[in-house]
Amino acid sequence: MSLSTYLFYDGNCAEAFDFYKAALGGNIIISTTFGDAPPDMNVADADKDKIMHVSMKVGDDVLMGSDLIAGFSEVKPAGGNFSISYSPETKDDADRVFAALFDGGEVTMEMQDTFWGAYFGQGRDKFGVSWMINVDLQT
Repeated sequence: MSLSTYLFYDGNCAEAFDFYKAALGGNIIISTTFGDAPPDMNVADADKDKIMHVSMKVGDDVLMGSDLIAGFSEVKPAGGNFSISYSPETKDDADRVFAALFDGGEVTMEMQDTFWGAYFGQGRDKFGVSWMINVDLQT
């Protein structure tokens, strides 16, 4: 069993996943555009370059995403009711990822040692997605 996060974007999914790939060091497993869809899906020409599905492997997990286009989804992009938690192995890795993810975004808590035994920080990236970076210092 596995659980993955699926993010929706308003036309900038490819840019977001290029950003996450650089920040997290992930590998794109698959990326398809709406232009790759069969003709009977009747995708508007303006939407054919938008991402229909992307999957990126990050460690043992997969981050997925898609652009929203009319007629294919009612989900709204970048809601405020979730946060992606990323757990690198070391403080150095956490600092590197933190700096990359929040470049152009908003830091709400700088990386710091916490009372619960972790090195932790959080914020929103430039796409409005909330992230928590957590290194367990007790292992």
